[in-house]
Amino acid sequence: MKALVYHGPHRKEWEDVPDPVIHGPADAIVRMEATTITGTDLHILKGDAPSVPVGRILGHEGVGVVTEVGPECRKVRVGDVVIISSITKCMGCDSCLSGLTSYCETLGGIGWVFGHLIDGTQAEYVRVPFAENGLVPLPRGVTVEQGTVLSDMLPTGYEIGVLYGGVGEGDEVAVIGAGPAGLASIMTAGALGASRIIAVDRNDYRLERALKCGATDTVRVADGVDLGAAVRALSRDGLGVDVAVETVGLPRTYAEALDTIRPGGRVANAGVHGKPAVFPPDRDWIANLTVMTGLDSEAEEPDLLERIADREIDPAKLVTHRFPFARILDAYEVLGNADARRAIRVIVGSGK
Repeated sequence: MKALVYHGPHRKEWEDVPDPVIHGPADAIVRMEATTITGTDLHILKGDAPSVPVGRILGHEGVGVVTEVGPECRKVRVGDVVIISSITKCMGCDSCLSGLTSYCETLGGIGWVFGHLIDGTQAEYVRVPFAENGLVPLPRGVTVEQGTVLSDMLPTGYEIGVLYGGVGEGDEVAVIGAGPAGLASIMTAGALGASRIIAVDRNDYRLERALKCGATDTVRVADGVDLGAAVRALSRDGLGVDVAVETVGLPRTYAEALDTIRPGGRVANAGVHGKPAVFPPDRDWIANLTVMTGLDSEAEEPDLLERIADREIDPAKLVTHRFPFARILDAYEVLGNADARRAIRVIVGSGK
């Protein structure tokens, strides 16, 4: 088969590799219909993830058709069209049973294994361990593109941004960063009844997309603009928003999230940080703030599927570019120059 193989920092190839085979009785083999390229893949290619070995097939999202199953797969059958959860879980260890599937102990304390500890989904076929826990049937009425975005990005914005932020009916929400995770947070915050959703970004195109995904207001990042003051000015009484969702992962944007919220407000950190960020207790101890962070568990997929089927949300709105597998290197170029190419979510598939 063909697959996108990592050959060390800044080196990748779409090349011939051996077909995957069943390793364990709970495995399944899936023929990929669609996958994506994410910011995580770009970080790996920059050399930011030394745990990813040379020779690894990248990718951790997608939809496909089951072609083979191990003897312990009783619910998953050959021919099923399935969403591949980005989080692999055994559902037997203490972490999985307590809901912390992202930290599956059977897998060594990490649920993110595709494109990391085992070969991933940017390939014509992929092996899926613990398939009955990690393959979600694609319901009628939900498209392959919608299902692919549901593999990882939509649950991240929803679970870590919106649910961890405690967004509820009538809340005012600021989303710092209108990239894929930010847009997913905007889309799902509206579905939970947020009354005002303020998107903050420096890119005009992303702010346009944010309005299409449910933002009510936008604040553009620019030199000299006090973002905290600009967001607070849009809130109902000038004191700030109820919830701020940080999706960028920079010390500056984390500080901006703290600056936007009202006393008693909540900050949900969905961004992946490469450097330490500061929480100033000397300033904020008196504000009764709640700060949450985490790695999504993919436990919210059934809820999100129902919302998609009911047309409350449409994750396909995040897709800006589509490529066939044979042009996956072009897809990488587009996402690697996302601002210039107006790229949000790039879909790579067999039928594109």
